[in-house]
Amino acid sequence: MIAIKDKYSKVRKRSEDICSTLEKEDYVVQPIVDVSPPKWHLGHTSWFFETFILVCYVEDYSSFNPSYHFVFNSYYESLGARVIRTNRGNLSRPTVDEVYEYRRHVDVAMDKLLSQPVSEELHALIILGLNHEEQHQELLATDIKYILGHNPLFPTYEEILNPIAVDTATNEFITVKDSMHNIGYDGNGFCFDNELGRHKVFLPAFKIAKNLVTNGEYLSFIKDDGYKKHEYWHAEGLDWVKNNNIDAPLYWHWIADQWYSYGTAGIQPLKMDQPVAHVSYYEASAFAAWKGMRLPTEFEWEAMCNQFPWGDRWEWTGSAYLPYPGYVRAAGAIGEYNGKFMVNQMVLRGASIVTPPEHSRPSYRNFFHPHLRWQYTGIRLARTVNTDDL
Repeated sequence: MIAIKDKYSKVRKRSEDICSTLEKEDYVVQPIVDVSPPKWHLGHTSWFFETFILVCYVEDYSSFNPSYHFVFNSYYESLGARVIRTNRGNLSRPTVDEVYEYRRHVDVAMDKLLSQPVSEELHALIILGLNHEEQHQELLATDIKYILGHNPLFPTYEEILNPIAVDTATNEFITVKDSMHNIGYDGNGFCFDNELGRHKVFLPAFKIAKNLVTNGEYLSFIKDDGYKKHEYWHAEGLDWVKNNNIDAPLYWHWIADQWYSYGTAGIQPLKMDQPVAHVSYYEASAFAAWKGMRLPTEFEWEAMCNQFPWGDRWEWTGSAYLPYPGYVRAAGAIGEYNGKFMVNQMVLRGASIVTPPEHSRPSYRNFFHPHLRWQYTGIRLARTVNTDDL
């Protein structure tokens, strides 16, 4: 097992590697509330280690700049006032160079701390901090794509990818009979608290697709005027489509009678055999209804994920983000990490091509509001079957 000191260095370096091809001007942009400037991510992840570890466990630690506590706090109400989320893009200061100096300051102090044995409690907190930074690494990747993808020059850029080999040539389904399944994390390693509360779930017979929906399949939905046929949409979803003039996944562009998509190589012709990405829950659900199917529940997904390849796209499920039986919110600021978001959000399972290595697992529960689609979100189909027909 990699030593905690080495793991810390590896994770911290990866965050900066993701930003290595950015120009300084790219670090400050915030096009929408859900996208934070790359500079802010780099500062916030450092603030996490400073606030929860260095200030609490190192007696002679000196903060780099006491004002950064206000600048880089995200949503921790118990830790006081902060820059509101919509204003992160207004922060011309601290400069990019100063944020990197802040990271060096925190890293030097953490290196000194990790050069000696640490308690189990502190070790667990550091692991949480590293997983927190890995979450922000994925946000960095997708926020950078959004920032550059909404620049009229459509610049090229680089991503650190974990491509998954997925066979999209088949449309096979896995059939599952009525059965009981254990759901939730079961192991000795790290997991987030929303994965705990392992419990049994009865699943009526269903079928689940082996592969994700492709761009070509989704294009058929568009050509059939799927965005205009109200019978496939939730009421809120149809309002979202109309109010925002949605007619295709994010980053798709209709140019000279041909569909293109934006990615690391800039604007390129749409690749029909790739899994569709950057769709909202509303779009995923509507597409499934158009196919005469539905999205799998998060329990169906977890029960059968060892039977199909996953990790290319975060997969929307039909499950609301709710606590498992026996869930208890931790005391203090750490308790604000997951529990307070368990309302009005939908669960996604799996991982994506920009998820850091080893940062996902079968029990991992991602969650977003149903209209969001700047992450690498995709679609896997399912349908209920009659047990008598099996």
